[in-house]
Amino acid sequence: MTRVDFYVGKTTSLQARLLLACKLVEKAHVRKMHTYIHTDAATTSAQLDGLLWTFNELAFIPHALAPCIDDSVKVRIGHNFEPMENCDFLINLSNEVPPFFSRFERLAEILDQEEPILLAGRKRYLFYRDRGYNLEYHQLQL
Repeated sequence: MTRVDFYVGKTTSLQARLLLACKLVEKAHVRKMHTYIHTDAATTSAQLDGLLWTFNELAFIPHALAPCIDDSVKVRIGHNFEPMENCDFLINLSNEVPPFFSRFERLAEILDQEEPILLAGRKRYLFYRDRGYNLEYHQLQL
């Protein structure tokens, strides 16, 4: 069963949510996990794509926008793509439950203090809880 972690930041900034996603991707990359980052739109995917190249001067995280035919790429970003294999870690930056989330071993839901983000996150929390998923909640100091 998928392990679901909610990470809740103290800001109302999409940029802060994207930076948190980068940090989680960096940890997953060290562990050699296949990671898919699900966003709400092509613009968010593109913004995260650029940020992954620059957020840490000392780290290099090979990644690509989905779909990507290069199987050596372990980090993919997309908004309208459904991963069918290599489902280790899913990071959700959208306000919806990804319909394919249960294929993944782990799911990270990233929230901030913006009202629509929090409300959608609460709905997703109830969705997962009501279906018996193991939930962890992390209140961040950022």
